Amino acid sequence: MRLEDLPTLNAILNTTSAILLITGYFFIRNNRVALHHFCMISAFIASTLFLVSYLTYHFQVGTTRFAGEGFVRTIYFLILGTHTILAILVAPMALITLSKALRGRFPLHKKIARWTLPIWLYVSVTGVIVYLMLYHFYPSR
Repeated sequence: MRLEDLPTLNAILNTTSAILLITGYFFIRNNRVALHHFCMISAFIASTLFLVSYLTYHFQVGTTRFAGEGFVRTIYFLILGTHTILAILVAPMALITLSKALRGRFPLHKKIARWTLPIWLYVSVTGVIVYLMLYHFYPSR
């Protein structure tokens, strides 16, 4: 795999994480605990792989500049800003949520997961949006 392929890999990992989060939520709402467990552990693994790939890419390449102009630039930076802040928050939240589940502390797990899930899902989806805007809709020249 080439360094230039990592942003696409990152988008695939974010998409995978989002799908697994939604599927895991569906499973727990239908009392399919083992499938929920599988989806959520898999989402955590996908997000961890994303973080490793993302850091590897940006340590090598640095910052990628957004080429869009005007109103779309404002939208991009609003999405990027909320994405970045929530991504920083969701990492420890996901660890805590997962830890509570693995320790069998399900009432506390459920209480924290109500916050973790929507934030994690938002971060995963907006990560893909940022990728599309940066590399496909408004690529640098």
